[in-house]
Amino acid sequence: MFAELKSLFFGKAKKAEAVASMLVDEKQLAEAALLFHVIAADGIVSAAEKDRLAQVLSEKFALSEAEVANLMQQAQQADQEAVDLYAFTRILKRDLSEPEKLEIVRDLWEMVYADGQMHEFEDNIVWRVAELIHVSARDRVELKRIVREAAGAPEA
Repeated sequence: MFAELKSLFFGKAKKAEAVASMLVDEKQLAEAALLFHVIAADGIVSAAEKDRLAQVLSEKFALSEAEVANLMQQAQQADQEAVDLYAFTRILKRDLSEPEKLEIVRDLWEMVYADGQMHEFEDNIVWRVAELIHVSARDRVELKRIVREAAGAPEA
């Protein structure tokens, strides 16, 4: 009986440690959830969009493949549970510098053009996020142009 209790206790403790080790940084999750929200805005999350999201997260946060997969899964869940964008933008507005905010808007445009085309819902999301984190319209539009040209996408 004691062995069973010990096994139950230590089994739960090990499981809790494993879960805790897979938790992600609040800022990383907020940004990843916004990036996921953009790729899901048109109702289709393509393999190209998922691959580009994984690449951006891996490079930006220096994450392993397993950490990226975990972050993407948590981001998708957070996005699905969120009522609005404010839960994520509040964190980013509070904690990030102006250049970091510009980088997020650029990353959002990267997600918009990951499938080679821009949907009006995606454009609207980037506009709203930029407004909520206090990135100027001028900067938002310029970042859009830069990313669109780099992607070789037509002007919309």
